[in-house]
Amino acid sequence: MDLTVFAGMAAADLRQYIRFLLHHYRTMDSFWYIYLTEICGEATADRVNEKVWGRVAALAARDLAQRFGIKEGGLKGFVQALRYWPWHILVGYRIEERAGEVIITVPSCPTQEARRQRGLPEYQCKEMHRLEFESFAQEIDVRIRTECAFAPPDPHPPEIMCRWRFYLAGD
Repeated sequence: MDLTVFAGMAAADLRQYIRFLLHHYRTMDSFWYIYLTEICGEATADRVNEKVWGRVAALAARDLAQRFGIKEGGLKGFVQALRYWPWHILVGYRIEERAGEVIITVPSCPTQEARRQRGLPEYQCKEMHRLEFESFAQEIDVRIRTECAFAPPDPHPPEIMCRWRFYLAGD
């Protein structure tokens, strides 16, 4: 990897480049799914998407913990790593740390908003996100359990797309 372009780059330009990368990360994910659906059908695209995000999230959690020196396990380590996860940054998860649990609420989802603007139904993302969150969390600490309060296709309030609960097994 050739990172020389960044050597003399000003902090503001680095932040702008991060915005570019995050935007294209989301764009690539969108087009990957759209074209996979066109070629293979929605059911197959959903299964592949679930497998990909179930695997990629664990790899990301491990890499983030190493790169940012996150040594702590449990819910605290999970939240530390999650704050660096690109989807947290892109979506704006609301993270509530409570005694013995962490609650993630997603008020608005860019993917679902884009689908709505195109007249498409909500993407039934519950299983994909369950696998994503579960693998991310358990890479930080195998005791972390993931529970979905609601996510599409579940009914949800108009101001909240989904909500997830994380806790330690046995607590």
